[in-house]
Amino acid sequence: MFKKVDASQLKVGMYVHDLSCDWMTHPFVRNRFLLRSEDEIRKIIAAGIRDVVIDNTKGLDVQNAPSVAQVAAAIESELVQIASAPQPVARISLSMELARATQLRRQAAGMVRAVMADARLGKAVEIDRLQPMVHDITESILRNPGALVGLLRIKTKDDYTFLHSVSVCALMVAFCRSRGLDAATTHQAGLGGLLHDTGKALVPDAILNKPGPLSPEEFDIVKRHPRDGHAILLQTPDLGPIPLDITLHHHERRDGSGYPDGLAGDAIGELAQMAAIVDVYDALTSERSYHKAIPAAEALRKIYEWSKFHFNPVFVQDFMRCVGIYPVGTMVRLESGRLAVVIEAHESNLLAPKVNVFFSTRSNAYIKPETIDLSRGLGFGGGDKIVGHESAAKWQVDPMRFLSLAYD
Repeated sequence: MFKKVDASQLKVGMYVHDLSCDWMTHPFVRNRFLLRSEDEIRKIIAAGIRDVVIDNTKGLDVQNAPSVAQVAAAIESELVQIASAPQPVARISLSMELARATQLRRQAAGMVRAVMADARLGKAVEIDRLQPMVHDITESILRNPGALVGLLRIKTKDDYTFLHSVSVCALMVAFCRSRGLDAATTHQAGLGGLLHDTGKALVPDAILNKPGPLSPEEFDIVKRHPRDGHAILLQTPDLGPIPLDITLHHHERRDGSGYPDGLAGDAIGELAQMAAIVDVYDALTSERSYHKAIPAAEALRKIYEWSKFHFNPVFVQDFMRCVGIYPVGTMVRLESGRLAVVIEAHESNLLAPKVNVFFSTRSNAYIKPETIDLSRGLGFGGGDKIVGHESAAKWQVDPMRFLSLAYD
């Protein structure tokens, strides 16, 4: 049985099944291993990991520890409570915005690639080239946040570094907007998202794209990128304090376990705390050479659980309301046995979005695409509900093909 235990309960002889943290938080080569020494336990605690999942069939047990299923059920109940806040309404439909968002995605990725290339050569970042791009991204988010953010979930291992920065930019703009921040602050936060990983230009490609776990020495090199990026951006004229702070502190954690400065609590700037949540969310939901993408709903559940220590819980809940429990582009399985792709969040119920159904798991075949509003009852365009997220690879389908049906 898998159980969730506090790190203080760990003993030599227990089998760690999951370290319950994102990969950039812990110093271990593997996520699953038998604890063989007190030194390994000290490393777990020193890394700021507060609880882990153990497998009591492979090692020692903790008698009164809750099972993973019990913890998940409690979290699910809390998420349902969160998922009832009103959402901003898109100005135009997803289908109308997708073409512009597709072009913007390509242009922004190329611009980040150019920024990285300049940084490698020691050149200053040309902010005047980036400002219009952030403006265009902001306008796309204002028209329909799901279009660009949904498209940015599609990343290959080769373009992850560049599209990740674009995605963090777009998500930061959407996050700021949902929290009611002013336009000038939102723009600066978006610029910070676009530039936050500039320091990775100095990380060797062999480390960035390594297909396996990083060695401790490689891990230390990667952890330099916030400070390296900050140093590069300090050479850029007219760059405000917000992008600099986001670049330097997006890996800080509220319990002081982050880097590079080990800041804790409100010593971390508000926008840097928001960027930390966005950065981890996009990393978890992206396919990379060393990490399989996980569904957005699962990533949000993990981040919510980690918010006890690593993130501001209020900001995490705000972010969940911003992107939705099932964000645009998420593939879900319905109670009817059909597969669908989420195309629009509901204004007040994040668990009942609008979806396009396109595949039957019972007949293992594509079906005529249809739009369903899951907030409505049978006979009113609804009559179904989500039972969980699904893997596109498992069913060998491409849900993004069905984002743009004529539903409005």
